Amino acid sequence: MDSWRTAISATLHCLTGCAIGEVLGMVLATWWGWGDVASIVLAVVLAFFFGYLLTFTGVRRAGLDVGTAVRTALAADTVSILVMEVVDNAILLAVPGAMAAGLLDALFWGALAVALAVAFVVTVPVNRWMIGRGKGHAVVHEVHHAGHAEADQEAGHH
Repeated sequence: MDSWRTAISATLHCLTGCAIGEVLGMVLATWWGWGDVASIVLAVVLAFFFGYLLTFTGVRRAGLDVGTAVRTALAADTVSILVMEVVDNAILLAVPGAMAAGLLDALFWGALAVALAVAFVVTVPVNRWMIGRGKGHAVVHEVHHAGHAEADQEAGHH
């Protein structure tokens, strides 16, 4: 049961970064009048950027050096973000008129919310599977706890 909780937590974390990137990307691309392909590319690039940034920031706060923090973010989030983005964008493309909807259109925001929700549900079991094999966000927890153990040892704690 704990691995499901961890998977849900990891997926919520991933969803946050993806949602920031997706919303920002779709808003900018819609505002700029870009087509579907350019909109999706921008949204996906920003989703990866913000997903990685959230993990990077967290593990840096835990004391990891920049190189280790980058490697940890890549190992922790790549598959999760990829799955989330594939599902999310497939749904946006499948909803008639969603990609052409304007920023003030309820269809735009409704389709995006549904797409992110479905992507979350699909990604949780993927993250659970990865965590069960010591991959994905299990890497963050391992590195994070190792960093705290080292800090405790340096401070004379046991």
